[in-house]
Parts: sequence; structure tokens; C-alpha cells
Amino acid sequence: MSERPGYFESFTRHFVPVHRDGHKFLGIGALVTLVAFLLSTSLGLVAALATLYVGYFFRDPDRVTQLRDGLIIAAADGEVADIEKVLPPADLDLSGGERYRIVTHLSPFDVHVNRAPVAGRISQLVYVPGAFVNPTADKESEDNERRYTLITTPDETHVVVAQIAGMISRRIVAFVHEGDSVGAGQRIGIIRFGSRVDVYLPPGATPLISVGQRCVAGETVLADLKSQEPEREARRT
Repeated sequence: MSERPGYFESFTRHFVPVHRDGHKFLGIGALVTLVAFLLSTSLGLVAALATLYVGYFFRDPDRVTQLRDGLIIAAADGEVADIEKVLPPADLDLSGGERYRIVTHLSPFDVHVNRAPVAGRISQLVYVPGAFVNPTADKESEDNERRYTLITTPDETHVVVAQIAGMISRRIVAFVHEGDSVGAGQRIGIIRFGSRVDVYLPPGATPLISVGQRCVAGETVLADLKSQEPEREARRT
């Protein structure tokens, strides 16, 4: 009897909950699986596997976020596909010229819950309807459905998160509204079966991450506004 709490604690520590946005999809999957098993064992197994993947896709693990002022944290899990200086999105009320944009591609096996890279206020939340093609190039990402979240910190620093839909994704869901206050690492949205998240750094900020590196939303440091460290180089080993 004395060891049972230990087993329970170990189970809960490794159990990854499913985000509430996925509950209805799990319910639909469970119902379809039940009907499929009544028709055919093979169909039931396929439906069960699909339902398990839905639960896996909507998993929402806890993250440990560093809270020091000046840190800009990753908004999405995935691989950094591009880092370049660009103008801020034309759909937002931003000036200041070019800034670094960090592009993260999410695979179907990455966690798709997106998080705030800094603490501050949601000063703009802009939804732009569009197409659903693979957003691998700039022109394609500009044509795709997307949602911009502009976060303004207490010292008036602006950081932008762009959630961009892809070929499979069909909806970008926001968990926040304009005027809301958010903490660094707080959940701000999800792209259902979606594929790309960009973070626009403030002008003058230098990325501390490299192309090809993997990010963990809410944990990986993208930039440090209080650091004078130069841009990093990287190589695969």
C-alpha cells in the first residue's frame, strides 16, 4: 500500500494531457471507432489508430519558462527553417524598419500548442484569410491563411507571432483576445494540424538560435534583448 502513491505520482509525471481543443475530436474519433468495430475489426483498428494520433497531436505538455526580462522564448515546437531580416507584416501597425524573422516548421509529430514569447499585452490580433498550400516560401506564406499576434511588453517592445496554415491545417485557433495580458510561455493558440510559426524580433535584437536547430515552445531562448552577444553560427555534428 505504501508504494502505490509513488506509482501514481510516476504515472502522472509522465502523462501528457490532451488540450481541451482536442476533446471534441477525441470524442468523435471514439464514436467512429466504436461504429467501425461493429462493422469490421480491421476498420476498427484503423479508426482506433487514427483516434490515438488525434490525442497525440493535441497533447499539451507543461513547459518550464525562463522569466528574466529581455528573454524572447520560442512560440512553437519544431525545426528552425529560416532566419532573415524582413520588414514587419503589412497587416500590423508597426514601424522601425527590418527585423529578424525566425521561421519554425512544425511536423505532424510536433506539439502544436503555441506560446507567448514574451510577457505583455496583446495589442493587435489580426486574422488574414487565405489559401492552404505548403508555406515553404515567402510568397506562399503571404497567400496562406494566417493570424498575427502582436505582443507589447511593459517597456513598449513589440514581438510578433505569426501562425500560418498549411496544406493539411484548416483552422488557426486563438486562446487570447486583444487587450489581454499574457505571461511568457503562456498558451496563446493552436494551428489544427498546421505547419508554420514565425516570430518577428524587435529591431536590433539578435537571434541566439540557428537554422536547423529544434525549438521547444515556452523553453528555447530565441533572443536576449539585454545581451550584446553576436549572432551565433552553427554546424551539424
